[in-house]
Amino acid sequence: MKYIVIIGDGMADRPIVELDGRTPLQAAFTPNMDRLAATGTLGRVRTIPPGFSPGSDVANLSILGYSPERYYPGRAPLEAVSMGVELGDTDVAFRCNLVTLKYSRKGDKAIMEDYSAGHISTEEASELIDALNERLGSEDITFYRGKSYRHLMLWKNGEDEIECVPPHDIIGKEITGYLPVGKGEDTVRDLMSLSVSVLEGHPVNKKRVSEGKPPANSIWLWGQGRRPDISTFQERYGISGALVSAVDLTKGLGMYAGFEILDVPGVTGYLDTNYMGKAEYALKALERHDFVYIHVEAPDEAGHGGDFRDKIRAIEDFDALVVGTVMRGARSFEQYRILLMPDHPTPIEVRTHTADPVPFVIYDSTDVKDNAGVAFDESITEREGIVVIEEGHRLMDYFIRGAL
Repeated sequence: MKYIVIIGDGMADRPIVELDGRTPLQAAFTPNMDRLAATGTLGRVRTIPPGFSPGSDVANLSILGYSPERYYPGRAPLEAVSMGVELGDTDVAFRCNLVTLKYSRKGDKAIMEDYSAGHISTEEASELIDALNERLGSEDITFYRGKSYRHLMLWKNGEDEIECVPPHDIIGKEITGYLPVGKGEDTVRDLMSLSVSVLEGHPVNKKRVSEGKPPANSIWLWGQGRRPDISTFQERYGISGALVSAVDLTKGLGMYAGFEILDVPGVTGYLDTNYMGKAEYALKALERHDFVYIHVEAPDEAGHGGDFRDKIRAIEDFDALVVGTVMRGARSFEQYRILLMPDHPTPIEVRTHTADPVPFVIYDSTDVKDNAGVAFDESITEREGIVVIEEGHRLMDYFIRGAL
């Protein structure tokens, strides 16, 4: 049996007035996902346990079969392993976003205008991270380059009992009430504040402003944690796997799970990503493994951007180029199962993640169902007779072993 997991990050949403009360998933043309829904086992799953922030880190950890209550280390340590950054026992890793702050005329207040600095290019961002290291780096503080706006800060002998808010949760809000709070807050706040003096006058930002682009004029530190202790997927389920994703977070999860990480040219984590390449590389990996995990970030980025048209486009590309390609290619295997789902909703109206349960479908080539007329969208969660999983980490057991 071959196992294929396809994740449309943040794909679920809420009804939108401009779409006549439909969600982007309902408005999009998705014949491939609908075909899976019409022939698979339907269900609803809660990927975010009570008390956890609804991040992709928690959600994907759950989907992979790991209980967040037991295994969740924070977001940044997962990204660190993907970036090749080794954490010592006393090290604390922080996600370091390059963001755009909009200041009041007096300069005494700032609004989180863009959590991604206009999806700044990796080349531009690398120059800015180098400048931060030169000016703010020390024996204890090091900044590491990532991709686009997503980077890492390592604090040796650091503190992790700090409450930090993700920048995508406060878009359009004044930041004062959302600054880090807790043990070690002064160090983290100082780094964020001092970054402004390093970044605002940097040539990269001067050029971006001259081109009408938002400047990356500050960093935002969050998602902190220490090195986790996670058992491998092979140890848990007795099968080897591979993972494809554009983001270090998901790749880091895959590395801790012991997966082969597939390096696909042209993956960006945005609407211009190489959708089909992800599917093709995943299918090829099934010649070496029995399990693949395909993660596509684009719907989530569109949700954060607040444009339902972009989200519909991302969903339609996901359906045609990822789901459709997988469905065609999987026929070459004698037996296979496909798990299709969002990891969490990213509703256009709030432009951030929510903890609402999400729909899923499991297609089994050896046990084809007849759900005539059913489409893959959020309405599945309200149907009677579906599989309901309240503890998200149990979904993987159901997918692979057929039992909860």
